[in-house]
Amino acid sequence: MTDEAKRGGLSRLADLMAVDGRFAADVVSRPHQRLLMVRRGERFVTFAPGDVWDDELPLLRPTLEKVADANATIILLGKPRELDLASVLAKGVFSILPPDVDADLLFVTVHTAFEHLETKARAESRGKWLQRYRYELGELIEIARSLTTERDLDKLLPLVLEKARFVTGADAGSIYVVEGDDGDIGRRMLRFKTSQNDSLDYQSREFTLPISNRSITGSVALSKSMLNIPDVYELPPGTPYGFDRSFDQRMGYRSKSMLVAPMVSAQGEIIGVLQLINRKKDPRQKLRSAAEVEDQVLPFDDRSEELMSSLAAQAGIALENAILYAEINRIFAGFVTASVEAIEQRDPTTSGHSRRVATLTVALADVVDREVTGPYADVQFSTNDLREVEIASLLHDFGKIGVREEVLVKAKKLFAWQLDSIRRRLDFAGKAHEADALARRCRLMERGASREELAALDLEIETRRQELSAAWNAIVAANEPTVLKAGDFRVIEEIARQTYTDMNGDVHPLLTASEIKSLSITRGSLTTSEIDEIRSHVVHTRSFLSQIPWGRAFRRIPEIAGCHHEKLNGSGYPNRLKAEEIPLQSKLMSISDIFDALTASDRPYKRAVPVDRACDILGYEVKDGALDAELVRLFVEARVWERLGEEPPASRFRLA
Repeated sequence: MTDEAKRGGLSRLADLMAVDGRFAADVVSRPHQRLLMVRRGERFVTFAPGDVWDDELPLLRPTLEKVADANATIILLGKPRELDLASVLAKGVFSILPPDVDADLLFVTVHTAFEHLETKARAESRGKWLQRYRYELGELIEIARSLTTERDLDKLLPLVLEKARFVTGADAGSIYVVEGDDGDIGRRMLRFKTSQNDSLDYQSREFTLPISNRSITGSVALSKSMLNIPDVYELPPGTPYGFDRSFDQRMGYRSKSMLVAPMVSAQGEIIGVLQLINRKKDPRQKLRSAAEVEDQVLPFDDRSEELMSSLAAQAGIALENAILYAEINRIFAGFVTASVEAIEQRDPTTSGHSRRVATLTVALADVVDREVTGPYADVQFSTNDLREVEIASLLHDFGKIGVREEVLVKAKKLFAWQLDSIRRRLDFAGKAHEADALARRCRLMERGASREELAALDLEIETRRQELSAAWNAIVAANEPTVLKAGDFRVIEEIARQTYTDMNGDVHPLLTASEIKSLSITRGSLTTSEIDEIRSHVVHTRSFLSQIPWGRAFRRIPEIAGCHHEKLNGSGYPNRLKAEEIPLQSKLMSISDIFDALTASDRPYKRAVPVDRACDILGYEVKDGALDAELVRLFVEARVWERLGEEPPASRFRLA
């Protein structure tokens, strides 16, 4: 067929379509002398002679590029030389017609071609929708997993905002958290917590604004309903809220489309507002100019609202959990702090001891954690482990609330009331002797006794007064919690053998058996029974702490705290455990506890020991088999006591 005949074939088709009313709604054009195009809406069909497929395929390139999008197809007039017709059809050719096709076949073929494109477009649209749905569902599942595992509010809020922007294609966004009086929404505020912007790099700061209809976020908080605004610069007339442009003006930004959703608790209480700004055609595109905003920014569509609604619901529950978790941690921290204060109120002489022991123990644990050689090279303490040992150290003496206060604060061998009783007793004994002597003096004078006899009686009264005064001085000296000289025991025994007569004529010793026992203490200020009572605080500590549901992360706190007085050689208390039975954390605490007890300057019954001397004493404990040699070495070489002026690594109490 000649070129003229071929062109004539396309011209004939154009003429047929021009007079056929069935093509009246279509646009027929000749983009090239060898092509005929029929356009219906956004889609078109291109006619070409068969040999164009063989020899002039570039002419069909624009059409072929639209085939994949289901916007175009090709109809050939006459067969191409390529024998594999299936391959030709697969590459974008819809049909092959004879050059002399009549009007009816032409209409049916064109109509069928457009129906084919419509069907193909719907199928591809459904496929894309299904693909997007699967993608979004996967993202929502991943988001839900992330939100439920993150408990730190400062990390959760940026995560929520990042995921919300990601699934909706938003350029920027912010999160506000509701704070204030739960019972009165009018007294509550919205606190701006975090913001993100792909197009700007800036530092945001927190601020508050009232919950009212004057702002977009305040209106959403009040209504608990989502707002979708196509352009915040063109709000509908009568809208109660306005848009503050100060940020845009200051940063050279243009906020346009906005989607704002409430975050609601499981009880239906508003707890936050999630705000997204500028949905983009291409999420990777930066918005640095008004032209880019105009070209890229789209209103948030229905699907964005659905995704935002789902995400806001998840975020609301996650935010509520994070807030409750933070409150629980504050309560927990308050409980521990109050417990420490309760201990120190019972025993003011050891004020600060629990906190210092906690600081020393955590610092020593940190040193052990960083060891790469030696017996503890494989030991590692996680953040929760450090928190666990810190809390156990803070509460290691809590059982002192079960010990009599007078025993806890006993600074001398005798209780104050006992010493006062002895003072009164000696005074009475002196007055009683003086009264008896004066009565005898009267009788002597009545019978005319000599001056020598009266002088002897006066000497007896003075001698007894001096004896009682010396006895009192000896008792006061013996009452001090120091190591007694051997002779001091005989003095106390001699005083104990002395007696006095009461008003009824009954004879009593100057010192009771209990007083003698106390004054005969060779070391410190406590009797054996009182030492046992003090030591019982460890049992009380473990018993009390065991009643608290610590959870899995902190479940060993009662055991750790309850073993801090155990010794490696089995000489400790209360259970005389051996080295392998004592938790490592308790071994760390034992060293810290002994060191602080030695160096503390607030003990009224002893002087503070210098650091060097305290380290020597720890060394003696190692030689006796009471303390772990390697742990003491690490304690001394790292000079752990210098950490007392610092905050412990695990200074926040948090539940895991």
